[in-house]
Amino acid sequence: MTIEKNRVKKILCIKLKGIGDVILSSIVLKNLREDFPDARIDFLTERPSEPLLRNLPLINEVLVLKKMSFTQTVRFYWDIISRNYDLVLDLYSNPRTALITYLSGARFRAGFPYRGRSYAYNLFGPVERDKFHAAPLHLELLKNIGIAHSDDSFAISLPDESEQFADNFFKEKFKPGEFVFCISPSGGWDSKKCTTEKWLDVCTSLFDLYEGKILLVWGPDDETQVDEIKRTLIDDRIIKAPFTDITRMGALMKRCGLIIANDSGPMHLAVALELPVLSIHGPTNPRFQGPYGDKNQWVRLDELDCISCNLLVCPKKKECFNDLPFSRIQHKIEKLFTAYGIDESDIKKN
Repeated sequence: MTIEKNRVKKILCIKLKGIGDVILSSIVLKNLREDFPDARIDFLTERPSEPLLRNLPLINEVLVLKKMSFTQTVRFYWDIISRNYDLVLDLYSNPRTALITYLSGARFRAGFPYRGRSYAYNLFGPVERDKFHAAPLHLELLKNIGIAHSDDSFAISLPDESEQFADNFFKEKFKPGEFVFCISPSGGWDSKKCTTEKWLDVCTSLFDLYEGKILLVWGPDDETQVDEIKRTLIDDRIIKAPFTDITRMGALMKRCGLIIANDSGPMHLAVALELPVLSIHGPTNPRFQGPYGDKNQWVRLDELDCISCNLLVCPKKKECFNDLPFSRIQHKIEKLFTAYGIDESDIKKN
């Protein structure tokens, strides 16, 4: 089956769960708008990611999937049906989104052919999921169903209020022209989160090598670790950001010179904002989940026999992080400086 493009007037994209997942899926939006300039495009996601899509000109409406009672669930499905979508792109393709796609009644229903979900679709993305980074995997789905995909940039929106918040914060905490490293200790699973000991090593090593300050940005599950880093080092060059939503965090990161992060939503957000990004990986494979783009960098302890184990909980005391030499991190930082045209001599200590 192929898409009859002249019959597509209403499109629904679906991507649930992590902020990083939603950011990576946004790579389809400019391509959809190019192929369907007059179509209505809606996006179904969950609450944490909604602020990044709100007010995005490429999208007509952001729909938020919440926890619902049985009655609310019935109303939700009826609302989807009543919208009369012509094309549904299930970019998540789990059992729940497959059911939403199927019940939508759309003439064209596209998703990934995972076991037990193919009933929902009549158009399919690639079977070989592990051949592609998570971002271009979505473009491969578009390719498979006959939609042009010349643009590989992400589509997110930061409101003016968030930009103003970040401007005010930087005026208060940093001098004009001061180089700021940003560290984000967030991670969707515990095993993806770099240890406090390694972050302390990274911070002290950065201060030994470079002038400037470090900004710690954090989410709801990170404050204890951030406070421990700041309390242990007792250094006024380390600035703890206030608790923010994801758009304010993005605006803060935009004003930093280089981002160091775990495999996480904030890491992918920094990539979407076209910032210099270094990701530190343990259980996940950076070839599939690392920072997208030729200029960005990742680092991991390749010689460890359990590297990229994909386990949610580490049984080995996170050797993948603790045993990673800072010299390898420094090497990747230097490559980032070169790739982004940052003059290292301006900030490196003599």
